Amino acid sequence: MLLKIISLIFLTLLYPSIAFSEEPKRDVMVITINGVINPVAAEYIGKSIKIANERKVEALIIELDTPGGLDTSMRRIVKDIIGSEVPVVVFVSPSGSRAASAGTFITLAAHIAAMAPGTNIGAAHPVGIGEKMDKVMAEKATHDAAAYIKSLAERSGRNAKWAEDAVRKSISATEEEALKLNVIDIVSKDLNTLLSDIDGRKVRAIIGEKVLKTVKANVIREEMGFRQRILNLISDPNIAYILMLLGFYGLFFELTNPGSIFPGVTGGICLILAFYAFQMLPVNYAGLLLIILAIILFVLEVKIVSHGVLTIGGVISMIIGSLMLFESPAPFMKLSLYTILPATIITAIFFTVTLGLAFRAYRRKPVTGSEGLIGEEGIANTDITRDGGMVLLHGERWIAYSDEPISKGERVIVEAVSGLKVKVKKQK
Repeated sequence: MLLKIISLIFLTLLYPSIAFSEEPKRDVMVITINGVINPVAAEYIGKSIKIANERKVEALIIELDTPGGLDTSMRRIVKDIIGSEVPVVVFVSPSGSRAASAGTFITLAAHIAAMAPGTNIGAAHPVGIGEKMDKVMAEKATHDAAAYIKSLAERSGRNAKWAEDAVRKSISATEEEALKLNVIDIVSKDLNTLLSDIDGRKVRAIIGEKVLKTVKANVIREEMGFRQRILNLISDPNIAYILMLLGFYGLFFELTNPGSIFPGVTGGICLILAFYAFQMLPVNYAGLLLIILAIILFVLEVKIVSHGVLTIGGVISMIIGSLMLFESPAPFMKLSLYTILPATIITAIFFTVTLGLAFRAYRRKPVTGSEGLIGEEGIANTDITRDGGMVLLHGERWIAYSDEPISKGERVIVEAVSGLKVKVKKQK
């Protein structure tokens, strides 16, 4: 026994790194949610939690800045957080960010809830997205949301009364107020500070209690995939609106110019992407019909002389339809006037000017080829009868015939063209 102790002391003095070796650095995964809580955000968070569990990282940190979003997407995220084996930290950051509406539920569901200075949380009263709620439905939705957020707060040992008021009374709190009210756990100025602040904290995950070791951890950022970034981009009401208009332009071009191919393909893709986005947005189909009516009025202005009445009607119809297109009290689900007005003006100019020029060019008499000779004036180069003769047109001699006798030197007008022969008549 004494020999073993002496040997251990000797090895310690000779190789101190063996006795005092540092633990290997642990990994912390970080993702960022900046925008509306929608199916794309839910898929991104769910996939990230799955990856974090597979890699067995120390913690998953969600940097959150959201005005709210869809109830179904929020509940899916909450389920993924609760079912995670890896502790999930929701960090409302950077300064100026918020965790409003659906973001409040997600923050309270986290194993650790943190906020940066200059942020706020709350205003979680449910609103109807996609349809108007009557008084009874609104009351049911409020009771349901209040019970849900209260259960999340109680589960994580946070202020359930404040959470319920955030739903029923739409109250909000700054980061300092939230910390004092036991709504969140930590206020940290940045990510590095947060890693130090949560180090040594004991959290209860689905597999049991765990003590976090996050000081000097390797930070691994998991970005959205290309597909998710595209889908998240087009779910913005303004982008979906522009895609819809581009789709209409492309298909109209293809129908008026068969065989162009590119406008038709582009328009079809834009419309499909727009209709995908409409699944996640509160579309009012009366507004959509008004926009289609506006485009029809712009097209009719090209063919019918209305002295601008059809164009004015189209502009009014498009503005009203655009304002009605997405019907929701949530501001992030509405179209911006800065998008509607330029789009309306460009659409009106596109149809009334561009298509007007094309239509007039279509109706203009041909000036080349055999069709271009019809109506042209010439001089009889010989006597012209039904049997034939010669006529001088544009300095060229053509074989001609006429239903009436025409003497040499008389001025004639071309009535028809048949191959290399022209039918003429006397100019009156």
